Amino acid sequence: MSDTATAPLPFKMARLRGMMFLEYAVRGLWFPLAAKFLTAGVDEGGLGFSREQMSYTLGIALALGAITSPFVAGQVADRWFPTQRFMGILLILGGITKFATGYQTSFEAWLTLSILYAVLFMPTLGLSNSLALSHLPDAKRQFPGVRVWGTIGWIAVSWLFPMIWLKSNITFQWLPPFFTGDDVPKLAGRMLDSVKAAGILAIIYGLYSWFLLPHTPPKKTTKELALRRALKVFSSGSMAILAMTTLIVSSVHFIYFLETPAFLGVAGLDGAYIMPVMSIGQFAEIGMMAVLGWLLKSQGFRRVLLIGAVCYAGRYLIFGLHEYLGLNAIIVAQALHGPCFACFYAAAFIYIDRMSPDDVRHSTQTLFALICFGIGPLASSQLNILLGALCEVGSGADAVMDYSKFWLITAAITLIGVGLLAALFEDESPSDGEQLVASKAAEQSAGEV
Repeated sequence: MSDTATAPLPFKMARLRGMMFLEYAVRGLWFPLAAKFLTAGVDEGGLGFSREQMSYTLGIALALGAITSPFVAGQVADRWFPTQRFMGILLILGGITKFATGYQTSFEAWLTLSILYAVLFMPTLGLSNSLALSHLPDAKRQFPGVRVWGTIGWIAVSWLFPMIWLKSNITFQWLPPFFTGDDVPKLAGRMLDSVKAAGILAIIYGLYSWFLLPHTPPKKTTKELALRRALKVFSSGSMAILAMTTLIVSSVHFIYFLETPAFLGVAGLDGAYIMPVMSIGQFAEIGMMAVLGWLLKSQGFRRVLLIGAVCYAGRYLIFGLHEYLGLNAIIVAQALHGPCFACFYAAAFIYIDRMSPDDVRHSTQTLFALICFGIGPLASSQLNILLGALCEVGSGADAVMDYSKFWLITAAITLIGVGLLAALFEDESPSDGEQLVASKAAEQSAGEV
């Protein structure tokens, strides 16, 4: 029986939502805790890494994984192997690697295994998007409702794991994550268990991909290397402008995660409320995903992408003016993360799909993921170091960060991307009618399960 041709769309959508939930749950289980357990002292149960070693383990490893994705994942999924089964292999091998990593204590072992894990896991970020998009007849309307389950998965595990494993004497509160309690002894060591749990969850996700995801066969339409053909897609017109804008936006996007926790503390927020306040952005992201399909239908890609880019600049402008606007304005500005991510990143992935030839859809998505999750974070880490040196006041133990200057410069950099998008980007995607015809043709030509 042909899965893609005859499976009811609601059942298929449910499986795709499950895929997104697991995709982001695997990462959300360990990544938010990693900086803490990597740098915490051995007496606290941590690994005692330096900040530089922590940066290599998290940043460089993930970037290398993203960089290798288009060269391996796109070619295999577009030319040789069904996407859902290739993802299953990557995830199971990655899960075994991540589980083994949880038992290591040396920096050398962690760095080696982290790079290996990233090479295996990072391709699934682009492949999960392209797989979902290839099975949605109306991606503009339907993809946001599928992708939002990734955010839900991230929130679910990043709250449940601490509540179950890191806290005792739990009581509920009105602010997210809606619970508080006493930290367990050797907290950093208990955090380290999240790595092993993520490995087990990745293996479960790999089995889910192999057995339950819709069949997505490769397109054997040309002998040309898929990556070479995907590069041609990005070489001119709106795709080139979007790629350049995304590089700028992704560079400032990751600075938010690097600096906001410390900034909120400097701005006067109690440390216990930093994570709950930042989670406002995740709730806003869920809300924006709910209306993204309508926005794309009514406003088109150009305006929606501009909304996302402008919100990035607006958020950093509010941060930069915090001395005048006050702490409440900073807290409210966290909600701008919703339109930032949904209107720029999610909309961009949909646009990439509509502009991609069927036989290189996976390669274009993994190439775009390289910009978002590989080159962007690398540029972000270097930009953060540069801005830190430029905006630091004083020296040694007395040094403090001039966050007003820091965020205003970041906002100005973001506005370069806004200007590029506003001046040069034109929506060149096919009409909805043309896309629907193409989707139906693709469904009819799909292979058997």
